[in-house]
Amino acid sequence: MRRSIDGVLLLNKSVGLSSNSALIYAKRLLNAKKAGHTGTLDPLASGLLPLCFGEATKFSQDLLDSDKTYSAILRLGIRTTTNDAEGDVLQVRPVTCDRAAVDAVLTAFRGLIMQVPPMYSALKRDGKPLYKYARAGYTLNRDARAVTIHALECIKCTFDVIASMTIRVTCSKGTYIRTLAEDIGEALGCGAHVTMLHRTGVGRLALHDAITLGELSHVDESRRLDFLQPIDILLSTLSPVELNAEMARRFMHGQQLRLVSNPHINENIRVKVYDADRHRLIGLGRCERGVLFPERVISIPD
Repeated sequence: MRRSIDGVLLLNKSVGLSSNSALIYAKRLLNAKKAGHTGTLDPLASGLLPLCFGEATKFSQDLLDSDKTYSAILRLGIRTTTNDAEGDVLQVRPVTCDRAAVDAVLTAFRGLIMQVPPMYSALKRDGKPLYKYARAGYTLNRDARAVTIHALECIKCTFDVIASMTIRVTCSKGTYIRTLAEDIGEALGCGAHVTMLHRTGVGRLALHDAITLGELSHVDESRRLDFLQPIDILLSTLSPVELNAEMARRFMHGQQLRLVSNPHINENIRVKVYDADRHRLIGLGRCERGVLFPERVISIPD
């Protein structure tokens, strides 16, 4: 029988596996009742995919809204239908740029930029994903959206028989690295597409703490839960508020609480809330004018 477990698994997803398939496999390995992911990675992308189990699924939105960090390899001189190596070749052009031109072009893509979502994406139009329209041969108008590129650097460039560049990028939610690659290629005058995409960070979560499905499957079943991280790693950017046993009980029943002595008493911020007596996270709240308002509460059996 499936068991109720609460926590976060930092998964290092392999190339070729969909995010949903990875979630189903991990759920089976942990024999878990309830699980969800915090945003998807394309099958051709690899890297960090945080998976939430049990009560942790209530807080997955916080990671969906977080910044992401990627490393990517761009093949210069070739445009494809999908902006990655999976698509058909649309155009081949000579590569005449050098490293100085690359560094100059990247400057224009740092900070707030406008980006048109690709047709090969899961964004929906009239309830139907854009990629389904694309596969049927249709191209729809898409409005440009504002995204933020917090950091963008070229790690390596080659201009030999195969011209390519390796970039590292930290960006806001909703950023498409495939579109960024296409736009960089156009700015360089030669076109480009992504041949490798690897996610190394989600918010404050890092790839070096992750485990692959293969590694997890080879761990003895009795030890697999040791790889679950506590729920509050999803809330690492929030300040903590500790409540005594009685106030914790009232918070968990959805009651608003007036805070008497707390550093956040007069702030209007979201906070993570703990039962101080039992040393455990009990939910997410908002402090406003000295009152703590429950937003999400963890179900804890008595």
